Amino acid sequence: MSDTTTTDDVAVADDGTAVATDDSTAAVVSSDQGANLPRAQLENLPGGAAKTLGKDVGLELILDVPVTLTLELGRTTLTVRDLLQLNQGSVVEFDRRVGEPLDLLVNGTLLAHGELVVIDDGFGIRLTEVMSPKQRLEKLN
Repeated sequence: MSDTTTTDDVAVADDGTAVATDDSTAAVVSSDQGANLPRAQLENLPGGAAKTLGKDVGLELILDVPVTLTLELGRTTLTVRDLLQLNQGSVVEFDRRVGEPLDLLVNGTLLAHGELVVIDDGFGIRLTEVMSPKQRLEKLN
């Protein structure tokens, strides 16, 4: 055991004094003694970073953050029994009809509705309605 008191060994009493709680030390330090300690001098950050704190920073900070886009054709509910009976050639019916708009989700949040399009040999989505921030909040509730 060392003779030094760590922050894990100190408790603060109701009167604001710090009391050592380990068996090796029985020191009591008054909170008044902390007032005599010198204050740390912090330098300004280079590049004017201090100017941007608390102000409108813009989208530049998050433009490279990856997000997950999901195109949802529909949903269905199956029992475990039905799920285990699926095999090649099985058909699963969804809750949407042909021609209904598809949902575009960004990180699991509905962002837009659209229709499926074919681009060369792949699929895409043509956005038909983008949800407003107010509509997105209403969907969350």
